[in-house]
Amino acid sequence: MSVTEEASDVATRLAAVRHAIDAAVRQAGRTDPVELVAVTKTFDADHIRPVLEAGQRVVGENRVQEAKAKWPALREDFDVELHLLGPLQSNKAKDAVALFDVIESVDREKIAEAIAKAADGAGRVPRCLVQVNVGREAQKAGAASEEAAALVERCRALGLPVEGLMAIPPLEEPPGPHFQALAALADELGLATSMGMSGDYAEAIAHGARWVRVGSAIFGARPQASR
Repeated sequence: MSVTEEASDVATRLAAVRHAIDAAVRQAGRTDPVELVAVTKTFDADHIRPVLEAGQRVVGENRVQEAKAKWPALREDFDVELHLLGPLQSNKAKDAVALFDVIESVDREKIAEAIAKAADGAGRVPRCLVQVNVGREAQKAGAASEEAAALVERCRALGLPVEGLMAIPPLEEPPGPHFQALAALADELGLATSMGMSGDYAEAIAHGARWVRVGSAIFGARPQASR
């Protein structure tokens, strides 16, 4: 496939995802906004450009180092809002604050403190979401549901603007109950939600998702195995 054909395919898939999001919003009877976060992890700049050229301006990366390698150059040509979706290590907080406009993976107090310290040094404060481990999976990052309110409060005490809760349901379980649980918790705290990926974003929208994170449905199969 030529570069031109590949770019056309990516732009076509982006349009289809946008159409599906609009349909899901109508089906849910919602009037509040739903924002698409195009997940660009593992894809190089040439693969990402067609989506940016088609007007997509909200994008997500999982790793600080990967984002650092490709986004400064892309941002010379495109004004984007960059979200960090993957786990953040405290020693990467300075780079994360410099690179990202939104950090969706604030999963514990130590990380919140590292972000706040880096933000003070940079004079730049990213918007934040607290990640909740809705499936109580030992291998997955995120605060327990019963600890989320305290973490939100701690983030705000540190001067971090918390806009929502983020979650990734267990792969082997139906996502609906987990979306519903996160939505209920977010409603209690007066926050929005980031939930839903390529295979389940319509269901997430039905449960009130403010942001949906879609990668493979836009960009196609990833260069390496990844959800």
